[in-house]
Amino acid sequence: MTLNKEGYGIVGIAGATTLLVMILLGAAVWRFALPVVVLWIVGILLAAGVFVIALFFREPKRPRVADEGVVFAPADGKVVVIEEVEEREFLNENRIQVSVFMSLSNVHINWFPVGGRVVYRKYHPGDFMVAWHPKSSEENERMTTVVDTGERLILFRQIAGLIARRIVNYAQEGKTVEQNAKCGFIKFGSRVDLFLPTDAEVLVSLNQKVVGSQTPIARLKPDPEKHKPEKNNMS
Repeated sequence: MTLNKEGYGIVGIAGATTLLVMILLGAAVWRFALPVVVLWIVGILLAAGVFVIALFFREPKRPRVADEGVVFAPADGKVVVIEEVEEREFLNENRIQVSVFMSLSNVHINWFPVGGRVVYRKYHPGDFMVAWHPKSSEENERMTTVVDTGERLILFRQIAGLIARRIVNYAQEGKTVEQNAKCGFIKFGSRVDLFLPTDAEVLVSLNQKVVGSQTPIARLKPDPEKHKPEKNNMS
């Protein structure tokens, strides 16, 4: 199992703590003639705890998929929202919101759903309501990123939840990013919201399980504003 770099510190601390506890407990077993089975039981429980924590930070090996006309899932999880909403932070227009909820058992890496230039990135401190709460998109701790594909602007938002208290985002304004490259990490689960143009063809359904960087979420149409036919100058 490959470990994501965001988990090195936490897994290392958990492992070191387990080792220290086992050393102290071993000394107590020897000094006070405690049953050795106590050492075995505690050791197994602590090792299982470290393994579970490591699972949170696992990094799967997946093929790099690219399709300029498609928006891919930014995270593993389940589609919990598909609705038209008004996006008021940056785009200031109606968009189709598609939200992917990440449970504790999901991989917690996030990927860029499209490739292009990062034109906006902003962190918002906030609450830690359960991630499926309707208000979590605007009131929870979150990180908003907007990528200009050259045709359309795609906004996605990493949202912390009740347990997730740490959002990592690798995007930098003005930098070009590749589609389905790693864009960040939400430690211990939460959700990611995508805001798509209203003319996008949504390819997923509610409660569908998706795989980050692999499952197509929507197909984009060219920006009609950029492809208006030129008017002929009549003399």
